Amino acid sequence: MENLFTKKVPLYYETEESQLILGDSFKILTKMEPESVDMIFADPPYFLSNDGITCQGGKMVSVNKGSWDKLSESGTSVEEKHKFNRKWIKLCKKVLKPSGTIWISGTLHNIYSIGMALEQEGFKIINNITWQKKNPPPNLVCRCFTHSTETILWARKNEKKFRHFFDYQKMKEMNDGKQMKDVWTGALTKPSEKAEGKHPTQKPEYLLERIVLASTEEGQVILDPFCGSGTTGVEAVRFGRKFIGIDISEEYLEISKKRMEKVANDKKKF
Repeated sequence: MENLFTKKVPLYYETEESQLILGDSFKILTKMEPESVDMIFADPPYFLSNDGITCQGGKMVSVNKGSWDKLSESGTSVEEKHKFNRKWIKLCKKVLKPSGTIWISGTLHNIYSIGMALEQEGFKIINNITWQKKNPPPNLVCRCFTHSTETILWARKNEKKFRHFFDYQKMKEMNDGKQMKDVWTGALTKPSEKAEGKHPTQKPEYLLERIVLASTEEGQVILDPFCGSGTTGVEAVRFGRKFIGIDISEEYLEISKKRMEKVANDKKKF
């Protein structure tokens, strides 16, 4: 893949169409060429790791995700969360093309900070997508409504002279000839999509398929600064886009690599 970095970065995996980079996104993003990326999808830390419990596969488990879901051992304050979000969003804006767009997934724990950070850093929000889960984890506390949705914000740079890409017709085709609305309903990630390994916040492939097809064209560059187990990369490879994924975990990059290789090999069979 063409080099979009001004300085050397720790490549974990590379093909003609994709790169996986092992390291801190904050440091890696500063080494990228300005305005070199067509679309960004980000699923940043939600900072949910508070020693609570949830239900997974019918069992009570800890909500703690890992050290990457905390800014400090004592927890993460509202101010710290917002400072974190503004910092990475600012870095993403620098590498995004003037006509490019950014998608950010989150929950009530971080999405309001993200929305505010986007506007503070000079973005205009295009859509507020609600992802409604058909099969959410059960409510163990029984003192509130069952959490069954996540929010995905879609935004562009607030520059009127540039038009962002949106494949309206493709979305209409995928929705039985009707205009696609901003509430997307579907199941949680299938077990088959976790065959190469699990990530606690892994998104289902159908979700990223829709995002990739809606906002990019073949051959364009997609960046995921918190790529985790690589669902964004899987869909980028499947639909002929170029992909750059960054993650601080070698374990998750190995899962990404295996998943992306599998899709690439499957494409060669046809």
